[in-house]
Amino acid sequence: MSELQRVLYVEDEPDIQAVAKLALEVVGGLTVQVCSNGDEALAKATDFAADLLLLDVMMPGMDGPTTLGKLRELAAYADTPAVFMTAKVQPSEVAHLKSLGALEVIAKPFDPMSLATTLKQLYASTQA
Repeated sequence: MSELQRVLYVEDEPDIQAVAKLALEVVGGLTVQVCSNGDEALAKATDFAADLLLLDVMMPGMDGPTTLGKLRELAAYADTPAVFMTAKVQPSEVAHLKSLGALEVIAKPFDPMSLATTLKQLYASTQA
């Protein structure tokens, strides 16, 4: 069973990017490719070979669900586990995001100290 090592993280807000990148790399020991929007994610995805996709839902231009759909069209990412992060966590919205193929929806603001652990546990659940 492989462990989570590489995360492709798509988030348009620089402050949140910085906190999550620190949380995942420094606290979690993961390798993170940060992208500011869906187009950048699509451009960098093939060279990065992520184990897991972490996507903001609300972004200008291409939103998180659209970005996930486009990434799914790439053979390398057809089955890559995906997690959304959003401030909108009403049950109906969470159910909708999960129906798009998300493993889980993490509420913002998130806990930087537990973010990497949460992602590692979610990833492990897909490897069993």
